[in-house]
Amino acid sequence: MNVKKFLKLFLLEMFALSFSCVSFADDFIVIREQGNFSAGGVTIQAPGEYVSQNFDNWKPYPAGQTLRADHASVFYQIPADAKSHAIVFLHGAFGSGRCWSTTPDGRDGFANIFLKRGYPVYLIDQPRSGQAGRSSIDGAISANPDEAMWFEIWRMGHWPDFFDGVQFPTDEESINQFFRCMTPDTGAYNDELSAKTTAQVFERSGHGILVTHSRGGLPGFLAPMHTDKIKAIAAYEPGAYPFPDGEVPEPMPSRTGTVSGVSVPVEEFMKLTRIPIVIYFGDYIPSEDDITDDLGTENWRVRLAMGRKFVECVNKHGGDAEVVSLPDLGIKGNTHFLFAEKNNVELADLLSEWLKSKGL
Repeated sequence: MNVKKFLKLFLLEMFALSFSCVSFADDFIVIREQGNFSAGGVTIQAPGEYVSQNFDNWKPYPAGQTLRADHASVFYQIPADAKSHAIVFLHGAFGSGRCWSTTPDGRDGFANIFLKRGYPVYLIDQPRSGQAGRSSIDGAISANPDEAMWFEIWRMGHWPDFFDGVQFPTDEESINQFFRCMTPDTGAYNDELSAKTTAQVFERSGHGILVTHSRGGLPGFLAPMHTDKIKAIAAYEPGAYPFPDGEVPEPMPSRTGTVSGVSVPVEEFMKLTRIPIVIYFGDYIPSEDDITDDLGTENWRVRLAMGRKFVECVNKHGGDAEVVSLPDLGIKGNTHFLFAEKNNVELADLLSEWLKSKGL
């Protein structure tokens, strides 16, 4: 046997051995395919005619050039023996797909957890954010120091002190990693734009489950109005909700601004009644009637209250929606970033059980 043939057989044997070991180990997984792509977006063109043979590189902005922008950027991984439904993750304000892939203290995030459970995973960077920063409109990026404000709005505690019993990792390096995950909007945020690009991701992923967080909640609820490939939605602490025309609840004022429902055509809203929806909220949120002066808890008091009205409306129209308050299940200490906290495996188990109950 020549050396080249021997090496080929040896490598095949090693691959087969590693594959068999990986398939039985909890800490490893075989990835069949992974990659990146852009979804949706627009192409705009400057007035005039671009003539390539007359391009003057001393004047690099001639008439007629194009700009591709306002797309989503997507990183995906498909495991061997993948389940038939993918999970697509949509981040919240000032985030990116990174928030789903790891935790501030370096453990597996939801993307890795569900990848190991056999789901193809797709991590979106929303238009004008993260790796999808190319915007079709000009924008200004603020450099104001604001971490104490976000610390309180996201119900981590009262800066610099965490709430008692918090599930968020409180060591200095975890806090450092957490705030360094933030990324600015490079252009004005637009819910409908994010909804349409999210729908475009499902044209690539195929039928699947959409998992959203915070500001990603509303475009997540709007996305099924642009595709029939979304088969379920799990929303972590969404900030806003759609309602059918004529059924929008009264606005709810709070310290962080008035929360209002978003009116959509009845026929579009009805698309949400055809898929199961679950909404998860964490701890440190007062009851609906317990108005406070606290910046963060007051912000989420009204958003949870509006979420209950949304669920009630979906179910009234024949849908299958529910709100899960984790403290009601005896799960305490979760902040606004509940899926990235110390008990995130327990929360992933909850979601897995819900998906199984829905045949997903």
